[in-house]
Amino acid sequence: MSDDGAARRAVTVFPVLVLLAGAAGLATPGTFAGWGSSVPYLLGIVMFCMGLTMTPQDFKGVAKRPWAVAIGLVAHYVIMPGLGWVIAHALGLPPQLAAGLILVGCAPSGTASNVVTFLARGDVALSVSVATVSTVLAPLVTPPLTLLLAGAYLPVDAGSMMADILKTVLLPVIGGLVVRLVAGRLVDRVLGVMPWLSSLAVAAIVCAVVAGSAGAIRSAAFSVLVAVVLHNGLGLALGYGAGKVSGLGRPASRAMAFEVGMQNSGLAASLATAHFSPLAALPAAVFSVWHNISGALVAAWMSRTSRRGTRPVAATTGPASAPASGPAAPEEA
Repeated sequence: MSDDGAARRAVTVFPVLVLLAGAAGLATPGTFAGWGSSVPYLLGIVMFCMGLTMTPQDFKGVAKRPWAVAIGLVAHYVIMPGLGWVIAHALGLPPQLAAGLILVGCAPSGTASNVVTFLARGDVALSVSVATVSTVLAPLVTPPLTLLLAGAYLPVDAGSMMADILKTVLLPVIGGLVVRLVAGRLVDRVLGVMPWLSSLAVAAIVCAVVAGSAGAIRSAAFSVLVAVVLHNGLGLALGYGAGKVSGLGRPASRAMAFEVGMQNSGLAASLATAHFSPLAALPAAVFSVWHNISGALVAAWMSRTSRRGTRPVAATTGPASAPASGPAAPEEA
């Protein structure tokens, strides 16, 4: 958290890397045709790296501020799924794209939100707590929400989706946390590599998703981009508003904006590919690029509006590595 320059490089390099991967998948889809089956394993790498950056202090932060964390969780899992359904309905998206957009909204927070909260001079400790708990609760929350909101567009097997989230998200995160507890000194030496390893994994996910639906992207790209920009932008605004209405103060409200508006789009892409189709994963692929760009821009604006000398509210442990891992799991990422 002390390296502002490293955080800025992370939110700059990551979307560029993902954009290049998507362009490669679109330009030569045949080259990456067999990558689709690797998406769950790539997501597992991302989530394992996220677990490596976590410490028990992250969970203690939840116990210290249960009300603020609860507000963040409710706002996240109400605002973004609801917006996904409303936007898909308003734009008249085809069933595959509508289900994919709703699935993005039902995903947990992306850890990139921790980085941009830091850059925005927001409450990083709250951001880490909400992102952590939303990820842990994802197996219980994401499948039924997807069934409720996307079931009218496509069949949703909530039980199978829950099992996939447990295997590709929760177990790798727990595994990373255990490794951190057992071999903390060794992990500390390689933490600098983890964000870039995760970034490459997310880029590979996007490449596989785009290659799998390259034929339909040209006709659907504009509508998906409009839907994603609306989804993310309204999520950021309503998340900030939820914090202000709840009386959490400016730094916490900034954290709320990013915890609500930024999603684990890598998870959404993996689930969409496995349970719907590569085309349904397209909104998640676009979201993966866009929410990092918009998050960085909004964070820069918020930072400039802060008083001189105002310091970001950062956690004392754990989050020291969170910004480094932010772009690694956008979703993580």
